[in-house]
Amino acid sequence: MTGVVLCVGALSLDTIFRLDALPTTPGKFLPTDALEVAQGMATAQAATIVRLGGRARLWASCGDDANGDRIVEDLTAAGIDLSALRRVPGARSGFSSILMDRHGERIVVPHYDPAIRSAPTALPDMDGIAVVSVDVRWPAAAERALTAARDRGIPGVLDVEVAPADVLKRLLPLATHIIASEAGAHALTGMTPEAAVQAISARTGTAAAVVVTAGERGVFWREGHLPAHRVETVDTLAAGDVFHGAFALGLAEGWELARNLRFANAAAALKCTRFGGRLGAPTRAEVEAYLRA
Repeated sequence: MTGVVLCVGALSLDTIFRLDALPTTPGKFLPTDALEVAQGMATAQAATIVRLGGRARLWASCGDDANGDRIVEDLTAAGIDLSALRRVPGARSGFSSILMDRHGERIVVPHYDPAIRSAPTALPDMDGIAVVSVDVRWPAAAERALTAARDRGIPGVLDVEVAPADVLKRLLPLATHIIASEAGAHALTGMTPEAAVQAISARTGTAAAVVVTAGERGVFWREGHLPAHRVETVDTLAAGDVFHGAFALGLAEGWELARNLRFANAAAALKCTRFGGRLGAPTRAEVEAYLRA
């Protein structure tokens, strides 16, 4: 049986409003669709892994409030292992409001109680963990998890988004696989995706695999480039997280890098055709059928 992926980082209760167009003036705007979903980068990765037939344990934090209860209910229904979930007494669970137009462009307004990001006191249970995948939103936990992965000789994946320079300086050398969004790569290096791959590789001082995802420009890594799939985009929210989740699952299954990137690239493309953030993640059968076609 494939090992478990430990996903570490962001968790919030998101309300997504779909509009014909994003507001440009003050006023009241009626959505064409709306939903509420527990997600966040690491959380959407975990949900994607389960959706694709893998196993994921989530190390993230929420409050002991009513929103925290709703988050637990939502993620339990998604099949995620919540044995490592931290409920912080007296804290307010993370939440955000997201406005999205019919093409998937969006405005995101998040809020996180500082108590949610406090340093963890201990690692969660690492039994059965085959891969660690972290985002940059809970740096202290990400550092501990990547260090544990390195000490155990298992892959440690870092999701590079825009973050404080000191956070990235701490985390980059610990990862065996670094996947940066175009915005994250540019914030880190000031370079195009192609050049950023080389610059990040040089900065880490390690043999880590470095990948930059660049939306419509495709996926770049040291050995090559994958063009983006041409799909009718409905919702790009969580597309990067779906890519990361699919990639982490491929690592857990022992795939070589090029195969892994093709699978993750297709999974993210399929997600973009569906409204609902991480709820639009495809199944493995859907991804495989799409690649065959």
